[in-house]
Order: sequence, then structure tokens, then C-alpha cells
Amino acid sequence: MPTHADLDARSLALHRLVAERLRQDPAAFEHARDTLARWRQSADARVQPYLAAWEAIMAKGLQSTIVVMLEESERAAALRQASPFAGLLSHAERFAALKAWRQEHPHASA
Repeated sequence: MPTHADLDARSLALHRLVAERLRQDPAAFEHARDTLARWRQSADARVQPYLAAWEAIMAKGLQSTIVVMLEESERAAALRQASPFAGLLSHAERFAALKAWRQEHPHASA
């Protein structure tokens, strides 16, 4: 069974792909902003602080957002759990990335 650290590492790996997508297609950043705005309207109160943090981070621009997105800290790991960037990868891209991650981390797949 995957540990919390495994899940955080998997999330970071997915966010690395998202960061690459954002670098290649900065317009995708607006899609994430739209997602965040929708979530802010309907998310549970427990999630709102994370969404507010993403809003503040994203207000600083794409590069600053990517830095935080890829940061290896407890704060960034927590933020990635409520990431407005998840929809930027296609299902096929996400599936392929998760399959590759499981192959690289077989201990976390049980």
C-alpha cells in the first residue's frame, strides 16, 4: 500500500508534467485559473485555504507558480492535494505517467 510520502512523490511527478505543459503552452495557465475560480465557488470550507493560497501564488505569474508547484516542501505537497492544474493533462497522459511511476516505484503499488 502506498504511503503518504509515496502519494506526495506521485503528485510531484504529475505536477512536473503539468509544469512542462505550462512552459510549452502558457495559455493553459488561464485554464487553471478558470478551474480555480470555479472551485472557489463550490469547494468545501476545509479546501478554501488551499485554493486561496493557489490564487495568491498564481497572481504572481506563471514562473512563480511553477516554482511553488515543483517545490519539495510540506507546504507545496499540501497545495498539490488541491491543485487546479490536474485537468491540464489528458486522461491518456495521466494514465501513462501513473503507469510509469508505478513501474519506477513498485513498492508503492501494492
